[in-house]
Formats: sequence, C-alpha cells, structure tokens
Amino acid sequence: MIRDAVAADLDAIMRLERISFPTDAWSEAMMREELASPHGHYIALEHGGVLTGYAGLRAPRGGRDGDIQTIAVAEAARGRGSGRALLRALLAAAAERGVREVFLEVRDDNPVAQRLYASEGFTEVGRRPRYYQPDDVDALVMRADIPAWAAASASAGAASSDAAASSAAEGTEVR
Repeated sequence: MIRDAVAADLDAIMRLERISFPTDAWSEAMMREELASPHGHYIALEHGGVLTGYAGLRAPRGGRDGDIQTIAVAEAARGRGSGRALLRALLAAAAERGVREVFLEVRDDNPVAQRLYASEGFTEVGRRPRYYQPDDVDALVMRADIPAWAAASASAGAASSDAAASSAAEGTEVR
C-alpha cells in the first residue's frame, strides 16, 4: 500500500535511508524538513504494516518543474515493481500539481534505476561529474515531460483494461 508519508514515519524512513545510501544518507533533520515542507510530497510504501519504501517529490504547486528527491526500497522488497509504483505515484502527484517537467539525478553506477527511469519516459539531459560524495560517482541528470508521461500512462491503462477484459472473456489472466 502506498500512502502519504507522515512525521511518525521518520524513524523507519531514516533506517531505510541509512541502509540504502550508506555513504551519503540525508540527516534526520533534513528528512524531517522534507516531510514537513509544503513544496514536497513524500510517500511511504507498506507491506504488512512495515515501511518497505519511500519516495519524495519537490514540486511547488503551480510551478513548471519538479524534482524527484529520493526513492528507496528495502532490499527484500526489490524486484517486485515497488520502485516503479513509487515513481509512478510521484509522477502522478507532479501532474496533479500542474508540473510540466520532472528532473532527477541518478548514480552513473546504478543501471537498474537508470533503466527504470528510462522506461517511464525520462531521458538523460546532462551529467554532474563526481556529484555523489564521498564515492566520486557521476550523476546523470534525467528529465521527464509530465504531460507526455500522463498521456502514455492513460493509453497504457486503457490498453491494460482492454486486455484484461478480453482475457476475462477468454478465462485467462493478464500479468
């Protein structure tokens, strides 16, 4: 279940933050400020009442652009579409806020995340050398066109619904 993150989630978010980003985790104070900011939208992913992921968007309402601040999924929950679900929820929130473009930075040494972002319409627009410290890893700067993403999502959803209806009529399951 994906829901809005709240201040009471801070301890669980920080545990996952430190495990997910051991060399460059945000401080508790920074995360507390992010959760409280009116310009941010943070969400939590729960399985069985346990926080297994979180993600954040910074996008002031009425602004043209926004930034994916972070996405983290517990190792045991990876490979099941959790990261994609969190990303899509943030992009939908960006669309709801009237955002036209969303940017993010992703580590050059994280091809799994890069493929996820590309599959959701992000394209590389730049590189920040040695951005991630102390690891000296470059950041790829990626951008998504939110109206285009929303249109593609809507048509994919319609195709999914059509396929599900067709499969139901045939007695098969769509995955």
